[in-house]
Amino acid sequence: MGISIGIYESEAKSALCRDLRKNVVRVRVDDVSGMEKLAGYDDVVSLDDARSLVGDWDAFLKRNRISAETDAIYMDKLKNDADIGLLRPKAKRVSTGWVDMDKVSGSDKEKVLAASKKENRLTGWDMLSFDEMNEMCQKCTLSWDKGRGCIGSFGPDDSLLPGIAEKRGCKIIASVPEGAKNGRKYTPDDAKTLLKEIGILTAALPEEGKMMVRRYSGPLERMTAVAEISVREGCGFYFF
Repeated sequence: MGISIGIYESEAKSALCRDLRKNVVRVRVDDVSGMEKLAGYDDVVSLDDARSLVGDWDAFLKRNRISAETDAIYMDKLKNDADIGLLRPKAKRVSTGWVDMDKVSGSDKEKVLAASKKENRLTGWDMLSFDEMNEMCQKCTLSWDKGRGCIGSFGPDDSLLPGIAEKRGCKIIASVPEGAKNGRKYTPDDAKTLLKEIGILTAALPEEGKMMVRRYSGPLERMTAVAEISVREGCGFYFF
């Protein structure tokens, strides 16, 4: 397992993805009670009902390009018009639990958000394709990991660097494994301290041997990039 470094993009004024990340476009609620008119629905036919009607099951799956592992038949996935006509009378409307926020009035937005878990919210950023994300990252001044984005590697979770930092009194770098474990948010003030610690360790690594210099120069460079962004943009950073 490894430890990575990231910044809180939504706090950084220069992040090209900032507005997209702050714009929640879809949420999933566990209980749609009181929000039935806002939630999306699927027209679904049970496997038992579908099997009883279509005859050759394998042929049905093949012509409609449906996985044999499916748990039900979703009408909007059917490709064959004859199958659609055959199964539609058996279809039942089932709530997906997903709500498109652009269809929700201002007074209901907070209610819908409160009924969803953070991990069940999709932002404008989540709706982009990987190609669109990569293109934006390459243009962004906060793409500190050589144009590949604002998340990069600190190193393996058994890295010796935190131990070396502990010996030198560098508390921020020494705290990385614990910070990654407990989800600590580091502040721009922590970033200022981190920059000082990086200077101390850069000077100290040769004393630890050439192997330590080769192994940990990269993580120190990456932490420098993150710390400088944190100070300049006033955004937090984290290890995970």
